[in-house]
Amino acid sequence: MHTPLSIDLIAQLANPHIVAALQRLTAQLPGTDFAVACSGGVDSAMLGLHASLWARQQGKTLHFFHVHHGLQQRAEGWLQHVQDLAQRLGVACHATRVQVDLSQGDGMESAARTARYQAFQQMAAQTGVRHVFLGHHLDDQAETVLLRLLRGAGPTGMGAMAERTERDGLVYLRPLLNIPRSDLITVAKQFAEHTDWEPVWDPTNLQDDYTRGALRERLTPHLNERWRGWQRVLVRHAQQSQQADEILTEVAAADLAQLDHNTDDQSFDLALWRKLSSARQALVLRYWLGQQGMLMPTQARLDDMMRQLNQLHALGFDRQMRVKHAHAWVCCHKGRVFLQFDTSA
Repeated sequence: MHTPLSIDLIAQLANPHIVAALQRLTAQLPGTDFAVACSGGVDSAMLGLHASLWARQQGKTLHFFHVHHGLQQRAEGWLQHVQDLAQRLGVACHATRVQVDLSQGDGMESAARTARYQAFQQMAAQTGVRHVFLGHHLDDQAETVLLRLLRGAGPTGMGAMAERTERDGLVYLRPLLNIPRSDLITVAKQFAEHTDWEPVWDPTNLQDDYTRGALRERLTPHLNERWRGWQRVLVRHAQQSQQADEILTEVAAADLAQLDHNTDDQSFDLALWRKLSSARQALVLRYWLGQQGMLMPTQARLDDMMRQLNQLHALGFDRQMRVKHAHAWVCCHKGRVFLQFDTSA
């Protein structure tokens, strides 16, 4: 057992910019119980240190959520390492072991992420937590922008990670998006000097088999050498993309409202939709699909939807208009465009 560190020592080690980010991001949030998703690595561990200071200062109860993915033998010891850190910081630690489902064909990284969020939801239900801090930092944000650019993302995707997102009833907060990883490493070294506790190292972060690992191993060193400060440039681009996306969302919502949109069955008027410019037709379709929980279509799928909708009879009498998208069909009947979900799936 370790005696919790004094608040004075934690405050001495803490980076004031991180403390300020935590205070700003949580200023108007209700609730007394918060959690840090803590793997034991430098990012989440140092977020945990700062969040423990914030919690003590604000009279909040902090929890650590640790997820064991069962993918690495060395991860067997990480839980004890996280528990040691939690004891030093006076924080309750909760852990869940998950089974990563690779049958969906989304890849290891995506499957592990899905399992991780499901585990967070379970632990949150057990502890009464509604807000979870995530340790994504400025370098992660820059990598996300670069990866999404390479995948052909639009304004929404280029906005990368938001400071606040909601998923399955939980609110996820990212207070480190403007903090470079080097700042976290500096705090971690100082923390180790006082406590002998050091973060764990995950070798998959640099493994070429994983997309981010390949980027960090192959591309990042060249960018660091040639374009110093590229991370902040890309993060600024993400912030501008988020602002542009907010404007486009407002435009799409206003356009959909003008299409005699039925909020009960989510249908809209085909003839009114056709009066929009091609760009706004596409914008409304994406927004409309997103509002119904659908994944964004590929450009080819979207083009096909628009082509068929524009070629229909003016009143949409062609009952054969059915374009498959994920687990639903985009249909048109009597001049109304609607989604028909596949209930057999």
